Amino acid sequence: MKIKRRDFLKVSAAAGAVAVIGGPSLNAFAQTTAPKKKAMGEAAGEWIPSTCQGCTTWCPIEIFVQEGRAVKVRGNQLSKANGGYVCVRGHLLLQQTYDPDRIKTPMKRTNPQKGRGIDPKFVPISWDEAVDTIADKLIELRRNNETHKYLLMRGRYSDHNTILYDNLTKMLGSPNNISHSSICAEVEKMGRFFTEGFWGYSDYDLDKMKYLITWACDPLSSNRQIPNAVTKFQRLLSEGTVVAIDPRMSNTAAKAHEWMPIKPATDGALGVAMAHVILTEGLWNKEFVGDFKDGKNKFRKGREVKEEDFNEKHSYGLVKWWNLELKDKDAAWAAKETGLDRNQIERVARGFAKAAPNCAIWFGPNMQPRGTYSALAMHALNGLVGATDNEGGLVTGMSAPSSSYPKFDAYQDDLAKAGAKNKKIDQRGYKTFPNLASGRPGSGVSANNVANAILAEDPYDIKVAIGYFVNYNFSTMETGRWDKAMAKVPFFVHVVPMVSEMTQFADIVLPSALHHTEDWAIVRSKANLYGHISIQQPVVERMFDVRGAETEFVWLLAEKLRDKGFPNVYDWLHNEYKDPETGKKPTDGLEFAIYATKIRSQKAWDPAENKDYKGDKPSGWEDFRKKGVVNSPRFEFRKKWGTPEEGNFPTATKKFEFYSETLKKALTEHAEKHNTTVDDILTVTNYEARGEKAFVPHYETQLRHGSRTEYPFDLVDMKSRLNREGRSANLTWYHAFKKCDPGDVNFDDVVQINPADAQKLGIKDGDMVKVTSVVGSLTVRARLWEGIRPGTAAKCYGQGHWAYGSVGTKDYAKFEPRGANFNEIMVDDYDRLSGSSARNGGFTGVKITKV
Repeated sequence: MKIKRRDFLKVSAAAGAVAVIGGPSLNAFAQTTAPKKKAMGEAAGEWIPSTCQGCTTWCPIEIFVQEGRAVKVRGNQLSKANGGYVCVRGHLLLQQTYDPDRIKTPMKRTNPQKGRGIDPKFVPISWDEAVDTIADKLIELRRNNETHKYLLMRGRYSDHNTILYDNLTKMLGSPNNISHSSICAEVEKMGRFFTEGFWGYSDYDLDKMKYLITWACDPLSSNRQIPNAVTKFQRLLSEGTVVAIDPRMSNTAAKAHEWMPIKPATDGALGVAMAHVILTEGLWNKEFVGDFKDGKNKFRKGREVKEEDFNEKHSYGLVKWWNLELKDKDAAWAAKETGLDRNQIERVARGFAKAAPNCAIWFGPNMQPRGTYSALAMHALNGLVGATDNEGGLVTGMSAPSSSYPKFDAYQDDLAKAGAKNKKIDQRGYKTFPNLASGRPGSGVSANNVANAILAEDPYDIKVAIGYFVNYNFSTMETGRWDKAMAKVPFFVHVVPMVSEMTQFADIVLPSALHHTEDWAIVRSKANLYGHISIQQPVVERMFDVRGAETEFVWLLAEKLRDKGFPNVYDWLHNEYKDPETGKKPTDGLEFAIYATKIRSQKAWDPAENKDYKGDKPSGWEDFRKKGVVNSPRFEFRKKWGTPEEGNFPTATKKFEFYSETLKKALTEHAEKHNTTVDDILTVTNYEARGEKAFVPHYETQLRHGSRTEYPFDLVDMKSRLNREGRSANLTWYHAFKKCDPGDVNFDDVVQINPADAQKLGIKDGDMVKVTSVVGSLTVRARLWEGIRPGTAAKCYGQGHWAYGSVGTKDYAKFEPRGANFNEIMVDDYDRLSGSSARNGGFTGVKITKV
């Protein structure tokens, strides 16, 4: 039975689905049967623990279930990360669970043509038929010795991603496990790694902090640790100082004591100028950084300093940094570059340093073409005032106990081993893609470049692809490339709970269980100076024919591969994933999912494994299930400081590096691999630095697409506090509360323009405008707002879906989007040192005309 596109979101008897609502609904709990007359509030209920994955805070939560239905969400009352609170994203998961437009059964494509605007003509099929078809394609790759032409694309994940994303991909014989992380936030990690050797995200001691600078991020609505930030901000606003640096007035900026509406992509200029002020006024943290041997400050504008005159303690290369970059770049210079007031720059730099070490720069993704050096400049300030690894400042590390997954090596045959040694499809490690994650050339991912590689067949073509919880045809920059690339892939499987743009290119569609309410998994994260490990478990019975993507689907595929003569995957899962309590081997996908969850968390719940642990200690598996979370001990400060003679920072020098020997080593290794110089690498990757300046935080001018004459506005990409990892657009609550994002409006999609700019263009509030870049145009409603810096235009990510359900899409049958997806007109570019996609910093210039 074929499904007409207009009826795609409606009931199919063959699918065994329940009735859905034909248009927008305010009912978060679409009933599968007629509701009982008794009000739900009268029924007894139970709080069941799980974990929210609306953002990368990954909060432990509890879901209140009455008569089998999830009706309320709160933070896990035992969680030390969120204090028992949850942000708006957690509440939205109720509508996500009961979204009537969810995919209800496996489907296959019957129209061989692929492209935007082409109906796939999906028909419902069984899981058996779907997985059997997938297994045939994988066996064909093995038969043709082309296992490396298999591609796995990962979106939202749990710890169980190790099974599907990593281990299975290698067992099948492919190097191509591609994460979405490089389109999200990888650049900020560069700032931390190449100064203090930490590849990850910081936490902040908000209880003891006196001065906080939020820079290119909005902790009250996006980024990480939102419930903790919301809870702790009131004290900080009352007793301390908050400064927000952002071209747009964010939620944090609206509450901050000072807002610095910086010109996009000039963050590095502000960072080095603040360092100049701190050094020339003698405000650096001498206990951490060191001091001049004679005790006299020799940092004077325009004057070089002798390195031998300075006695370093827990830092390295401060004088080099001064001589190479800082000595001439004062606040007056930065004011011209950034468009900020000189006095404000100096005032903020002084206030920040005088509050040290009870202060922090909380900086965001910096996803701009030269973002690595901006991130370095921001984080170097944390080192300069001794705030890193210090009470009242910022911290790294922290984790709760977890056990390793069973090894697969003994089950990986020679064919798979050989295939997995091929180059990765995203071209990491090419001369123009150093991708220096964790300081290793070619180790970082470049997810958005996969489309270019597929189209060019460089390093080879892709024949079979699986994507789960991912929608690159919407979420990446210059999305049209992905439409072409996915149309070229001969066989694509999409494992997702909701139909999306990427689904339109699928040959097989598999309905995934939702992590937070229907699946078994483990998640680890941190906040509020505590690490945690928390559970995800079914809190309601599954309404549709869904499976866990990272476990149950893998089990079904393993069975089919075994039946077709390749038993290795099945033998690995069946023999190694035993129940830690009973030793029983799994016999089906659900048992496998439960055993994998118990295995991963065993060190957290097993008394024999956690007896020496200093954090929470459940009495066993059932106790862990009931409580849902294990908290680590509170973070202990200054462990990285070590002694002046021997530091503990995991950098090349074992100290906090203002001159990064760690970056120098990584760049030199990449250059030598390509028989060239570091300067040549910097040239082909579009950075301005040459020579020694490449190894210190410095200001790189904006790399921008579109001349200012023709495209005068810098496009600012902003994030909504309502986006559940970009998966909220089909939820009516998302649209009903959209004005919670400053400058936005409910039930509409807008581009924010400063009234002064709008007046020059003859644009009024509510007018439809055409926004054009060098790669395309979109039409959207204008919102005139003083909270956006003149010369910029801000647009919230999340709307503009042309294939995303009856609410998220204006007319699904006609591929007519609701709003505009500005990713379509943002240029495909990269911060190539990290491999990350550019989406910030106004790198895309646009012009705006009234329609």
